[in-house]
Amino acid sequence: MVLNTQVDQTFAALSKSDAQLAPLADSIYTKPASAERVSTAKAALEANGFKVHVANTRGEAFETLKTLIPAGASVNNAHSTSLEEIGFITYLKGETAWNNVHSTILAEKDQAKQAELRRTIGSTVDYYLTSVSAVTEDGKLAHSDLSGSKVGGVAFGAANVIVLVGTNKIVKDEDEAFKRIHEFTLAAESARVRIAYGLPASQVVHYEVIRKANPFNPNRIQIVLVNDALGY
Repeated sequence: MVLNTQVDQTFAALSKSDAQLAPLADSIYTKPASAERVSTAKAALEANGFKVHVANTRGEAFETLKTLIPAGASVNNAHSTSLEEIGFITYLKGETAWNNVHSTILAEKDQAKQAELRRTIGSTVDYYLTSVSAVTEDGKLAHSDLSGSKVGGVAFGAANVIVLVGTNKIVKDEDEAFKRIHEFTLAAESARVRIAYGLPASQVVHYEVIRKANPFNPNRIQIVLVNDALGY
């Protein structure tokens, strides 16, 4: 089993180490959804044109991801605690059958040049791996970021997108997705950046709702829905 090397950045760890996040430790958004809600969300996502794979465990999710990416493909990932928690980020750093563009980007230490790599090769890979912060019961995806690199890659840049998402992120509708991201996800991400970068907080600069699959490329976004609580 491949391990998560960022255990201090899981929600469970952050809610213990960060006093500002502690009040949210027992939030409903930390709990896996019921089987009924999962079934409802899956059916709605499929009705909206997305291809959905359900994984019952983290290990099953890990193996599903491996099968979805063909050998020789270029791969990049957004920052994703969910991908870290199933061990996939650690796995990508080793020897795989893919071209891991993310390692090339991080190898560039000049910040301006690294940003340009994120904009060019990072956003136009064959497969872009990420998570989202909310999945609605009527089959929509919602997420945000600060720099725009994640939103841009998901919206259009990458040839294919694979979204790994725990069922703790299922919400009723777009209104609740907005609430979850601004009241829960932002608080958790702010706790993470305090550890990772020494910054006081993160920001929701770019906010995106994906309501349907692209009718001209309906198989572009695939969703691996995991019956577990992952990320934030």
